[in-house]
Amino acid sequence: MLPVSPPVLSPATLDFLRQLRDNNRRDWFTANRVHYETARAEWEEFVGGLITQIGQFDDITGLTAKDCLFRIHRDVRFSKDKSPYKVNFAAAVGPGGRQSKHLDYYLHLEPGASFLGGGVYEPTGEQRAKIRQEIDYNAAEIKAIVHAPAFARFFGEVQGTKLKTTPKGYDRQHPDIELLRLQQFFFTHPYSDTAVQSPDFLAKVVEGCRILKPLLDFFNYILFEEKPTEK
Repeated sequence: MLPVSPPVLSPATLDFLRQLRDNNRRDWFTANRVHYETARAEWEEFVGGLITQIGQFDDITGLTAKDCLFRIHRDVRFSKDKSPYKVNFAAAVGPGGRQSKHLDYYLHLEPGASFLGGGVYEPTGEQRAKIRQEIDYNAAEIKAIVHAPAFARFFGEVQGTKLKTTPKGYDRQHPDIELLRLQQFFFTHPYSDTAVQSPDFLAKVVEGCRILKPLLDFFNYILFEEKPTEK
């Protein structure tokens, strides 16, 4: 039996998103729906391949690409920007897909702005308090994850906002005060358009997900008391 080639994203998919960015109107989208459906199908196939690969080291049994894909239509009810469509494709790969309440592997496809991300992006006040409590008691564990050579090389510095003052209830002289000031704890790795269209892009994303897994396991346990799963 011949080996199955991994799914690849073609230049046409990024090109569709570029054109959508420049023509973000319903009439244009309707006239180009066939191009959208072709690009969407290719993205769905790619995410399906990603699920298969992640399933080799994380328990996402029963997950499908459709569970993970975000819709292209924007919710403009409370936005000043009334553009009807997103100019990216995105997927949340984890138990439950995009509807999961837990942290997942987030892959974002957008011309000039593609990335793999993961961590705590919009924590509630209660979740932020749990994270700070864990940092206060045991900062060594999270620092070991984000300062590990492979993680630091791939993801770099933490993204997100930070308090200018000291969080209530903590000493400004706390040895980990900079971590305690974080409002978000999110990491990203960018991909160029050339990388996105390369035959080994899926393998590169899977490598990033492997590196990201300890961080997701840490926060899923802290926030949801869910023990890490391995396969």
